[in-house]
Amino acid sequence: MIDLHYWPTPNGKKVTILLEECGTPYNLVQCNIGRGDQFKDEFLKICPNNRMPAIVDHAPVGGGEPIGLFESGAIMMYLAEKAGKFYPQDVRGRYEVNQWIIWQMANQGPKSGECGHFRRLGDSQGDQAYAVRRFTDEVNRLFGVLNNQLYKQPYLAGNEYTIADMICYPWTVNWESQGQDINEFKYFKRWFDELSARPAVQKGMAAGSDWTVDFSKLSPEERERLRKMLYNQRARPVPA
Repeated sequence: MIDLHYWPTPNGKKVTILLEECGTPYNLVQCNIGRGDQFKDEFLKICPNNRMPAIVDHAPVGGGEPIGLFESGAIMMYLAEKAGKFYPQDVRGRYEVNQWIIWQMANQGPKSGECGHFRRLGDSQGDQAYAVRRFTDEVNRLFGVLNNQLYKQPYLAGNEYTIADMICYPWTVNWESQGQDINEFKYFKRWFDELSARPAVQKGMAAGSDWTVDFSKLSPEERERLRKMLYNQRARPVPA
């Protein structure tokens, strides 16, 4: 059984999509990032970076002690390799997938996250016009990267659907709030519509959907508490 420490964000949904596609049994362990569960000692033992998702595999290949992993890219590679699905094991195929996993982790995820952050922030912390333009344009560039790749072939890593596709998809779903129009990207939209219709993708995207918090209904005091906890974090001291 896989314990998935999870909150319904794009990074979490990458993993639930893969688990659903593989038919792997898993248990969702709520990691409420608004409440601060990611800072609890028991979670930090699995993920020293205090970011979800993280997993614990209680039945690793070969037996032995449970294996804990953090970082969604590493989790995706581990689960797909264990299942023997969606992750080629020949050198060329594997590294075609690996480079798109790393592209997503280094480019699409961080830049999309910053885009969403500054667009939500508005002018509450001063003039954000430069940051909004900077990251909205960068996300547009990244949609273009996807579109150009999918012009050449049906999936990001070639002719087969892989974890390269699964890891990128959740970060594209909120394209409107990222200031984009996916109808400008014909080949991306074909891929997006195909993945959106997959039952396992739908189940993975829906995981934990009843946990979400409507921030518009929170009091100003609670919104400020969350902002202080989540933003402008600095180094955690070494335990005494």
